[in-house]
Amino acid sequence: MYLDHFGLREAPFLITPHADFFFGGANRSALLDALVYALGREEGLVKVSGEVGTGKTMLARVLIGRLPPHLRAIYLADPLMNRGELLAVLADELGCAETAGDSAHRMLRAVQQALVAEFSAGRQIVLLIDEAHAMPADTLEQIRLLSNLESERHKLIKIALFGQPELDALLDRPDMRQLKDRITQHFRLDPLAPDDVATYIDFRMRAAGYRGPAVFERAATARIARDSGGLTRRINVLADKSLLAAFARNAHAVTLADAQRAAADTQTRADLPPPRKAARNALLLLGAIVLLGAGYLLGRSDRVAEPPLADAVAARAEVVATQRPAAAPAPAEPPASAEEPVTPPAPIPADPLEALLAASRAWSTTAPGERWFVQLMSVPASRADHVLDYVRRAGRALDAQQLRAYRTDTAGDTQLAVIYGDFADLRSAQQAVEAMPEWIRGTRPVVRQLRSLRADGQ
Repeated sequence: MYLDHFGLREAPFLITPHADFFFGGANRSALLDALVYALGREEGLVKVSGEVGTGKTMLARVLIGRLPPHLRAIYLADPLMNRGELLAVLADELGCAETAGDSAHRMLRAVQQALVAEFSAGRQIVLLIDEAHAMPADTLEQIRLLSNLESERHKLIKIALFGQPELDALLDRPDMRQLKDRITQHFRLDPLAPDDVATYIDFRMRAAGYRGPAVFERAATARIARDSGGLTRRINVLADKSLLAAFARNAHAVTLADAQRAAADTQTRADLPPPRKAARNALLLLGAIVLLGAGYLLGRSDRVAEPPLADAVAARAEVVATQRPAAAPAPAEPPASAEEPVTPPAPIPADPLEALLAASRAWSTTAPGERWFVQLMSVPASRADHVLDYVRRAGRALDAQQLRAYRTDTAGDTQLAVIYGDFADLRSAQQAVEAMPEWIRGTRPVVRQLRSLRADGQ
């Protein structure tokens, strides 16, 4: 929407982690180098902790690309798995998935043999576990046992735990002392200092293709720093809405008033309860911010009430559209002859859900049965409005063209499900799940093959 207005190649403040937007300032680059060194040299576990929204997932994703060639990374984005599921995932990643139905002991033996083979070939596995603070204690104990696997002189697997400060409290428990003793390096990812916020915002703008003087005025970045508490995820949300506010004014500089309007639209304030005490509230708040999109809350100046930011942006976009040169008219179709009657196009369903279902049926009936997709959620048909809300929200974080829905009847109960993607193989679908936002991964998406969908009657 505002990309052309500001001369941007892509959106600069998406909250989905992207390695091209990794900010190396505020000791981020030094921390990344320290992690690479620790995983290359140390024999114990490595831990990285930080508040919600400080950029732990981004750091883990960038770390994967910075590891030396002899270190092969396995990234676990879903911590809510038991020890058997953990071993099954490792077995699959290491190419011994045929043991999936075996006991935990047999899977552990298979994993150990695969690790020995990797080590013999001059490689070591690095296991990166995101959101480790949410991992069950029993699964963390399995992590400790994995860290015991070793050759005559070296560990067979290196492990890094990424989590919120609750991970520190979890490791302080008496029953976790054996795992804690194996952690040789502790790193902390802190929020950005106020002076670093302006540098961070300017860096993201230029990484997105902007060329020119700084867009955000100093007063605007100071306000964003205050309202975000230095948390990069909140900075992204506020900076994005500040750009929208400037675009709505047809301005090319983001002012303090724009930042104030963004803060009013999101109601994200640093003087809310500390994130450590209200981590769940912060997650719910961020989810609400994404759901609201440009927002429906009233932004106010000191004197005159302004329209909602979403309405102002829509009005500006309409003006921009009217200023564009009109498209050349399509060449007239030759009149149909009596011998060749014209077939009218299929009617387009007026209901948005029915239109989505119709498009999805077209894909499910024509694509090869060997294709894979991800089932994101399923609800009773009576909650159709929830499906549409979910699709709208997910469309802001994923490729909206790959979002589909289907209806199925099971034991007299009609269900509606939202699915995503069209993948050539299982691994591609699993990698797509790992790249999804936390609020989607938290609902445990299921990877399925298209032929299974057809077996459901679709």
